[in-house]
Amino acid sequence: MISKADTLGTFQIESRAQMSMLPRMKPRRFYDLVIQVAIVRPGPIQGDMVHPYLRRREGLEKPEYPRPELRAVLEKTLGVPLFQEQAMKVAIVGAGFTPAEADQLRRAMATFKFTGGVSHFSEKLIGGMVERGYPREFAERTFRQLEGFGSYGFPESHAASFAKISYASSWVKHHHPDVFCASLMNAQPMGFYAPAQIVRDAREHGVVVRPPCVNASRWDCTLEQYGGRYLAVRLGLRQIRGLSNADGAKIVGARELTAFESVEDVWRRSGVQRAVIEKLADGDAFHSFGADRRQGLWKVRGLGEAPLPLFAAADRADQAVSAEGIEPEVALRPLTDGREVIEDYRALQLSLRAHPLAFVRDELARRGVTKCADLATIRDGRHVEVAGIILVRQKPGSAKGVLFITIEDETGIANGILWPDRFERQRRTVMSASMIGMKGRVQKEGEVIHVICDRIIDHGDLLHRVGEMSFPHRTGRGDGAKHAGSPDRGDKGWSPGPRNCYWPPHADGMDAEAVVKFKSHDFH
Repeated sequence: MISKADTLGTFQIESRAQMSMLPRMKPRRFYDLVIQVAIVRPGPIQGDMVHPYLRRREGLEKPEYPRPELRAVLEKTLGVPLFQEQAMKVAIVGAGFTPAEADQLRRAMATFKFTGGVSHFSEKLIGGMVERGYPREFAERTFRQLEGFGSYGFPESHAASFAKISYASSWVKHHHPDVFCASLMNAQPMGFYAPAQIVRDAREHGVVVRPPCVNASRWDCTLEQYGGRYLAVRLGLRQIRGLSNADGAKIVGARELTAFESVEDVWRRSGVQRAVIEKLADGDAFHSFGADRRQGLWKVRGLGEAPLPLFAAADRADQAVSAEGIEPEVALRPLTDGREVIEDYRALQLSLRAHPLAFVRDELARRGVTKCADLATIRDGRHVEVAGIILVRQKPGSAKGVLFITIEDETGIANGILWPDRFERQRRTVMSASMIGMKGRVQKEGEVIHVICDRIIDHGDLLHRVGEMSFPHRTGRGDGAKHAGSPDRGDKGWSPGPRNCYWPPHADGMDAEAVVKFKSHDFH
């Protein structure tokens, strides 16, 4: 599972960069995972450690050990000084550093800032290795690799601790995807991915996910009996936009002995404000007694002010009168399927009905747009256009201005790469559009597929047709358009730059409430 990058939601190995590396690394034992966690970092990348390690792992290049003492230090990482402990040992056995000097080198590497601290050791390290018989070219290359640690280098113990949690979370995801999904949903906001992607991934792994229900949901997501291999995940009331934990507790407490029978019954017995009942209707939480979203909202509009206890019993008695005395139900026109999906995203940040792009697939086909899943069957080098909702926008400090984009349609995801010059020309579209098309060339390296983008096309007009309103696009905590990373933290977000140079993710002049937001998480 890990080797296929089926790691959404797992600790440390769920990022875009990690997922691109996993099919090439193909971890087979625990120590491979230790290396995997440590190597996808700006330090090893800038120190030119990644490609030599991969070539040696794939048997395309032999590790180089000019002296036996160096083999003892670097053999387990195929000759690449990947960890701080190895760098210290290389300095001691290869360049004659004292333990105190090696510790100073470690301190320089452990600043997690590109301050040039490691560079002060250049002359002593290279000169010491040459003096002990190492080729100068090898000594200079070794120093360049160590110099990369000045940006971000891992201790081996740190990487091993991370790898243990990565494996444990992957084990739970593989054997208990129902438990894994519920736990991730209850821990939001966290991680790289939004609820919509977590739920979609769980369903693709055979987990049944059920919508929020005023009679079945607790505050958190829970597990329910189901006839299949796994338990069903019941979305909690926490998923409904704007609903507070306190109001959720009142609703759950009021139904402990008897289930609710109507919208008005929920209102009377729970004691919450009418605005809270409206949020439940927005979240389509009344289906257990036959009221869909529109009917629920209609019934909420019919509620008066909070009833006095003296008259509550009388009102219930009046409702029990024979059918002749009851006002007939108003027949409401159902919402369209597309509008239901839009309202789901507005209220829940996800939909269990359909993916928004399913409703515009015919038009996309007419425009010659390829499905994301079909990239697997398209030959390397072919020019295509794929379209989807933006999940991830990343511009890591180690990528020299390259932008990485991940989009999603109803068939899967596609990863795009946008070179700096093309990004600058199309910055506004990239940073403001809800749905884009990526036009470019397919690049395949084994199981890793990218689209090298030439053009980014705004397909927001198609999403506006779904439900006849703007699509709810809410980028998540990790999205680089809204959450620029610190220049000192190469593992998260953008390289340095002002946040106010980006545009909000909705159309100019449009009421922010009219735009349903679609979350994405873009940590790196």
